[in-house]
Amino acid sequence: MDTVILSDWLAARLDRTAAEPVYRQVLGLMQQAILTGQLPPGAKLPSSRTLAGDLGIARNTVLHVYDQLTAEGYVISTTGSGTYVADTRPDTTAVNARKAPRAASGPVGVVTGTAPAQSGAPARGGLSMRGSQLISKAGVSARQWGAFMPGVPDVSEFPARTWSRLQSKLWKQANPDLLTYAPGGGYRPLRRALSDYLRVARSAKCTPDQIIITTGIHQSIDLAVRLLTDVGDRAWVEEPCYWGARSVLQASGLTLVPVPVDDEGLNPREPDLKSPPRIALVTPSHQYPLGMVMSLARRRTLLEYARQHGVWIIEDDYDSEFRYGSRPLASLQGLDDAGQVIYVGSLGKMLFPGLRIGYMIAPEHLVDRFRTGLAELYREGQLMQQAVLTEFIMDGYLTSHVRRMRALYGERRQILIDAITARFGDTLPVMGDEAGLHLVLGLPDHADDRKVTTASYDAGVIVRPLASYYNSATPERRGLLLGYACVPNDRIGPAFDTLARVIEQTALKTPTAPTRAA
Repeated sequence: MDTVILSDWLAARLDRTAAEPVYRQVLGLMQQAILTGQLPPGAKLPSSRTLAGDLGIARNTVLHVYDQLTAEGYVISTTGSGTYVADTRPDTTAVNARKAPRAASGPVGVVTGTAPAQSGAPARGGLSMRGSQLISKAGVSARQWGAFMPGVPDVSEFPARTWSRLQSKLWKQANPDLLTYAPGGGYRPLRRALSDYLRVARSAKCTPDQIIITTGIHQSIDLAVRLLTDVGDRAWVEEPCYWGARSVLQASGLTLVPVPVDDEGLNPREPDLKSPPRIALVTPSHQYPLGMVMSLARRRTLLEYARQHGVWIIEDDYDSEFRYGSRPLASLQGLDDAGQVIYVGSLGKMLFPGLRIGYMIAPEHLVDRFRTGLAELYREGQLMQQAVLTEFIMDGYLTSHVRRMRALYGERRQILIDAITARFGDTLPVMGDEAGLHLVLGLPDHADDRKVTTASYDAGVIVRPLASYYNSATPERRGLLLGYACVPNDRIGPAFDTLARVIEQTALKTPTAPTRAA
């Protein structure tokens, strides 16, 4: 394309009635012509005066276009000589260079049931191996509200007016310190308030300096993993366990070691004990998803094992405030004398998930490094929200809200259990209902809980299959997670009737025995 044809080519493609400015149109068209080779490297562009006259536009518009093309490397301008198309073609020598053989290495992030590694470059436009693994095992749901979505509080009961009033007061003060980044582990008054709360409510041993504010449990675990482990390190995870935490560990390149749980919690086998992990992720106060409590003997054994073998324990204390029939249990961290436990928690289930404020208790000797790591990796902020939350806690609203919601969730839990008993008697067991925001409804061993989940979703009821919480492709138990917290009392019965019909149609039919050949 010579310069005369360029003017005609541009003129034919300009839309004088379009909302897009002529400057943007000319710039985009010339970039396209250069990238496609219609304007080859070395071609001289017409002068700004000539092109402006040919197109009937202001010369300043063309000058702006040429300046932008120069700034982005499309053209080269030489004083006294003109403007020429730059050579932006890829270096074929570099593109076609022979790939060096990949050094042999051990498995990274191996999990039972994952697809085998494939040699060679990834598919064009495709994900990395660990990216593909993460997406293929993702547990996030497109719907986050309604019967019986597990782990979701009733946000409609949150005292929004109180929160809004506290927030308005702080915004009126317009403190610049609350509008910038949040180095140092978060808003100190909030760290002090949480420290006082956790010492009383969870028997935690901590000072305000040990509290580090994060965006939630996922970020807390991610920070600990990044600072305390290397790719390929072994990590104990409960079998079954929370899929979100498992995904964080897996995406970090750790080798996951599923450790079974029984009625007393985590129960490492002899082979597990002979190969100490770098970290162990546990939910001792309310195992997720099955609900058992780790016994004191198991807690002391785990802590002593961690001390002797240098194992970091991440204690996920996700919803222990909602315990029915007894006081919240003491934390594992409160028993730790060796500084091996990193305690992580969130305020999302106590208040509302969209708040995205969590916390961790770091061992004293790691506090400074965790603060630095948090600031370096995430450039944390949300100081204004942290300040509002501080006022909310200090004025007593958090305690009263949790007390009220514990009573409400207890009612809904009982309504659901009564509905299950009325429909199925003791045919289907109920597990993990002593605390939290969900229970597990057991299914027969032959049932396909994933199939039940899909059919239930199509019928308008959300549940989660217990199988998806197992690392193994052959889970030990079959069941459904039913969340009751976000379901109004009068909707629990009708919603469960719908679910029960699905269960009867898809899970309770006796499997047909294979016909013996004659």
